[in-house]
Amino acid sequence: MRRLLASAILGVLFLGSGCIAVATPASGLLYTDVKWGIEATGGTSSKSGSAKATSYFGLFATGDASIAAAKSAGGITKVAHVDYHTTNILGIIGTIETTVHGD
Repeated sequence: MRRLLASAILGVLFLGSGCIAVATPASGLLYTDVKWGIEATGGTSSKSGSAKATSYFGLFATGDASIAAAKSAGGITKVAHVDYHTTNILGIIGTIETTVHGD
């Protein structure tokens, strides 16, 4: 009975791990390297700032990939557009990076 319970727990952990929960246009099961963006004002962009968050084994995540953090890092007050870059390698390590462009 213990062996069955241990196998069930390991199976749930295996199936549930490796996910970095981000809205990407596309993601791969083994490898993801996706870039996409959104336009805010369409204005000029002489500055840029980035912010990043990282997930380890789909179990631990740390960082601040918010637009506010990226704006702060670049000294931006008016956002022209935002780019995102997501990577995930075998569910072991996943990242999302937000880059804000503006003035």
